[in-house]
Amino acid sequence: MIYRNLGRTGVKVSRLCLGTMMFGQRGNPDHADCIRIIHAALDAGINFVDSANVYSSGESEEIVGKALRGRRDDVVLASKVHGSVGSGPNDRGNSRYHILREVENSLRRLQTDHVDLYQIHRPDSETPIEETMRALDDLIHAGKVRYIGSSTFAAWQLVESYWTAERLNLNRFECEQPPYSIFVRHIEQEVLPVCARYGTAVIPWSPLDRGWLAGKYRQGEITSDSRVGRNDPFITRPESAEGQRKRELVEQLVPMAEEIGAGLAQYALAWLLANPVVTAPIIGPRTMRQLEDSLGAIDVTIPEAQLRRIDELVPPGSDV
Repeated sequence: MIYRNLGRTGVKVSRLCLGTMMFGQRGNPDHADCIRIIHAALDAGINFVDSANVYSSGESEEIVGKALRGRRDDVVLASKVHGSVGSGPNDRGNSRYHILREVENSLRRLQTDHVDLYQIHRPDSETPIEETMRALDDLIHAGKVRYIGSSTFAAWQLVESYWTAERLNLNRFECEQPPYSIFVRHIEQEVLPVCARYGTAVIPWSPLDRGWLAGKYRQGEITSDSRVGRNDPFITRPESAEGQRKRELVEQLVPMAEEIGAGLAQYALAWLLANPVVTAPIIGPRTMRQLEDSLGAIDVTIPEAQLRRIDELVPPGSDV
């Protein structure tokens, strides 16, 4: 495993981050199996584990907490806050009220006294950024959080958070977690340049575009264990115009991956790893086989000619 600094910080994280969204009722409800997957990832050298309070309504954090018993100090543990956790008016968002309450719930489920990285899961237009940054800074001073970050922020929102932190002498976001893959490249226009300029770590989510870049929907094939088969509301349907375009592109990418001895999922992850601005793509295995396949991406190098061909298929800064 290769390790890199998390942005400007001195902490080292593995080049692949283990995402845990698929652990629990949303993906794999077998806790023992999920724990085996987590342990296998740690044994392979992954030391970066990412969760969120809303994944399977907190069940994912509970699984991670059980898996890390006796191994907590080996892991850079991350979680997130923002999403709805109830029906009340203050059960979501980035207010001080919500953040301070939810960090305690996450710590309880994770069975730890601190998280190493606490991230704002989405922007909140109804809460002043000053309130959010002060609450996070207080958590750092209280020892409950080591570093802070954001997820799916626009470039201007990132810069606003940096300026706010500097003006108020607060800790700033050290990483951004954006959607990024061969099929989703809009962050190359503004977000990636901002992260490069300000030394912000980039931890892409959905690097396989919810299974499309794992070849799950080739020729419209749908299995019951796929996201389409499970009726994931966020997945592009294969029968849609967008789905047809993605299928066409997958059929062009597969032989390119095979040419260098890689599976499509490994190829898609290796494409992200080739970008020097990317710190650690988030892999989100639901099964041991998916984990083992993703780990192989570390040893894949995409030739320059193929990187140029990918840019021809999906122009930089564009989305399919």
